[in-house]
Amino acid sequence: MEIFGGFMVMMSIIGFFLAVIWLIMPFVVFAIKGKQDRTVEVMERIEQRLAEMDARLAALQHIDRQAAPEPAGRVSDTTPPDHDRADDLPS
Repeated sequence: MEIFGGFMVMMSIIGFFLAVIWLIMPFVVFAIKGKQDRTVEVMERIEQRLAEMDARLAALQHIDRQAAPEPAGRVSDTTPPDHDRADDLPS
C-alpha cells in the first residue's frame, strides 16, 4: 500500500501545480492581449508617419524635377583620334 500512498502524494503535488497554472492562465492571456493591442496602435502610428514621409518625399521629388534644367543633348567627340583632348592630358 505504500506504493499507492507515494503515488497519491506525487499526484497531489502535480494537481496543485496544475490548479495554480489553471488559475493564473487567464491573467497571463489578458496581459498578453493588452500588450498586443498597444503594439498594434504603435504600428498604426508608425505606418501613418511613414505614409506622411512618403508623401513629403514625393512632393520634394516633384519640385526637384520641375527645378532641374533639361539635360543637354549628347555632345559628339570632334577631336581627331591622334590628338589628346585637354581632359586626357596628365596634370
